Amino acid sequence: MKLADVIKKPLVSEKSMGAVEDGRYTFVVDRAASKNQIKKAVETIFGVSVIRVRTTILKRKQKRLSNNRRMLQPAPVKKAIVELKKGEKLDIYES
Repeated sequence: MKLADVIKKPLVSEKSMGAVEDGRYTFVVDRAASKNQIKKAVETIFGVSVIRVRTTILKRKQKRLSNNRRMLQPAPVKKAIVELKKGEKLDIYES
């Protein structure tokens, strides 16, 4: 897996934006990516040093299709919380 394919997008929510002040950044990552691959991808792409990576798989809510009564179950998403070395930050959240 290429390092550019590991990180899909930053996760922007009220809780994740509050953690930015403590040096923790949240990303949606590929489901097959390991913690070591996520760490290498963040260090390579953003040029920072990563202390710790925590991952979790988010199950998404079912959605009802409007035409009929069938329910659609979206695929789960893997979320990674990356903690950076003290004093370092990413500028992707600054805009």
